[in-house]
Amino acid sequence: MKTVFALAAIVIASSAGVRALPQQPEARAAVDDATILNYALTLEHLENAFYAGALAKFDEKAFAAAGLPPWARGRFVQVGKHEQQHVEFLSAALGDKATKPCEYKFPYTDPKSFAALSQVLEGVGVSAYAGAAQFITNKDYLTAAASVLSTEARHASWVAAAVNRVAGWSGAFDVPLGLNEVYTLAASFITSCPSSNPALPVKAFPALALQPAAPKPGQRTTLKFDVSGVDKSTKLYAAFYTGLDKKFAEIQNNQVTVPAGLEGNVYAVVSKSSGPALTDEDVVAGPAILQFNFDSQGRALS
Repeated sequence: MKTVFALAAIVIASSAGVRALPQQPEARAAVDDATILNYALTLEHLENAFYAGALAKFDEKAFAAAGLPPWARGRFVQVGKHEQQHVEFLSAALGDKATKPCEYKFPYTDPKSFAALSQVLEGVGVSAYAGAAQFITNKDYLTAAASVLSTEARHASWVAAAVNRVAGWSGAFDVPLGLNEVYTLAASFITSCPSSNPALPVKAFPALALQPAAPKPGQRTTLKFDVSGVDKSTKLYAAFYTGLDKKFAEIQNNQVTVPAGLEGNVYAVVSKSSGPALTDEDVVAGPAILQFNFDSQGRALS
């Protein structure tokens, strides 16, 4: 779906230089259960604001004029209520330690671009919860997080398949993203946050953009990112996160060939390593969001 591709490109392009959330890279706070709950609450605040703002702006007539199904807005209202309940649940668990909502800016212009961006955000939410699960020690919190994760996955699947008419899954596994990778994506929507919010142990990576923004597997694409802090002798690779795996391609003259066999939601970063144990220290830029749609026979769609 071209709208999804275009919005994914906007998300990454607009993240350059963003440092909206509190962060302390020199002396990071410990990643304990309260930190992870506030990390999750930060994302839920964002999603809650996203749905509340768009649904207040676009009525049923606007959805119909955009060519969306007549039941779509009502379902989005239900999704928005879920996100509001997630905010209330996490806020109650954290009490006076709970982070407060920030100010946001979302690049939708009509119900159709809102639906496309919903698919992107829900996919990032799924990857965020999957990646953060390893840090939770309290089993009750872990169970609650799993419950939220499965609901976010239902949202992502519904908006992809029923509204945007693409596959509701990427394969047998979703991509778990690290805290900094999710923060990089979320920060592109945040313009400012209350100074009293607890600092999160995260940092944003430099932005990564692809040209064309929606390449196909096997296609040559140009990568745009800041190389000022990288030694010219360092080999760089594009790492494509797909499910629980990573596919690597060496970057030459800022260009790379997209690996074959990629399906669904894929995240790309520029890395100094081509090994599966890639760490945050290896990441030079990204992630960028890519979507490789396929039909019911598993064939790639243009």
